[in-house]
Amino acid sequence: MTQDYAKIGENQAMKILHKSIVKELAVTFLISLAFLNFILMMEKLLRLSRFLSGIGVSIIDMAQLIIYLQTQLFLLTIPMALLLSTLVVYGRLNLDNELIILRVSGMDFKEISKPVMILGALCFLLNMAVSFYIGPKSSVRLRDVITTIITTRTPLAIEAGTFNTSFKDIVIIIKEKPSTDTISGIFIYDGRNKNEPRILMAKEGKLSVSEGLNTSMYLKDGYIHIARGESTTELFFEKYNIVLRLETDAPSRKNAELTPFELIKETKQAEISRAVSLQLEFHRRLSLPLLCVILIFFGPPLALMAGKSGKLGGLALGLAVFTVYYVILIYGENLVRAGKIAHYIGAWTPTVILGLFALWIFKKESLK
Repeated sequence: MTQDYAKIGENQAMKILHKSIVKELAVTFLISLAFLNFILMMEKLLRLSRFLSGIGVSIIDMAQLIIYLQTQLFLLTIPMALLLSTLVVYGRLNLDNELIILRVSGMDFKEISKPVMILGALCFLLNMAVSFYIGPKSSVRLRDVITTIITTRTPLAIEAGTFNTSFKDIVIIIKEKPSTDTISGIFIYDGRNKNEPRILMAKEGKLSVSEGLNTSMYLKDGYIHIARGESTTELFFEKYNIVLRLETDAPSRKNAELTPFELIKETKQAEISRAVSLQLEFHRRLSLPLLCVILIFFGPPLALMAGKSGKLGGLALGLAVFTVYYVILIYGENLVRAGKIAHYIGAWTPTVILGLFALWIFKKESLK
């Protein structure tokens, strides 16, 4: 009877201990995820800001873009955050000699690693959801939001008394803007044809977004001055329609918008170069979620390998591991695109190597 009570007390103590470690892991994981998403998002956000800077973007628009960019990055940042949180938390436990105390008390390494297994399983399920549904839907929604911004904001970008250079090889200045789509006192320099630059002047005009996110400007009562070398030509018109294209092309449909099932379907119909890109994207959608499972066995023993270096040592070690992993992954994908190796070899080699190494060091640490 006494042994039963002792066993129940031991189980209760282990549950409390695991709950405490899981809580610390979860908090550190969320902080790491936010930090990594912010760092990786900046590059994408800068590219979008250059694309949208000429037409003006509201705070609400930027908030939407940030949200949809965040979810796109989860496939990459969830495994990274899992490893970093494991290294930081277990590195602290090791630094404070708590892991030694747990082992001396009779807890084996598998039991010590159980909180990471719980978090890793949740990360795997979350990343599978990102891979199959959340990521593609977010990418589609991001393109729709950008399209809506361009459609609604382009006419607003042309303001009275200011030079507008949002459109490729074109400079526009207007005197007045009675409404959002009506302008007057128009001066346009059109340098799209380098051999025949044009100057257009008109009394009034009307703006509208045409097919392909181009902007149509319907001009009334004006003239066109065309320069051809040393000669010039002037044409007067009552009505004239000029189509303006943004400095950067609108975002097109990408592989990130396709679910794994759609990737398989399109691979069968695509040409060779396109099929290779789709195949690599498909394997990445499966290998990155699986990475969360591998890191369950890799994180705790790696934290012990970091020794007494503390949180900064664990952070540096985690970043180093992922740097090596992604260098091998990118190198393998480049070999696939060059036709040197099969697509599944290039896509899965770094994952298999990391998985075998993780199992080896986990088993080695469990036998101590």
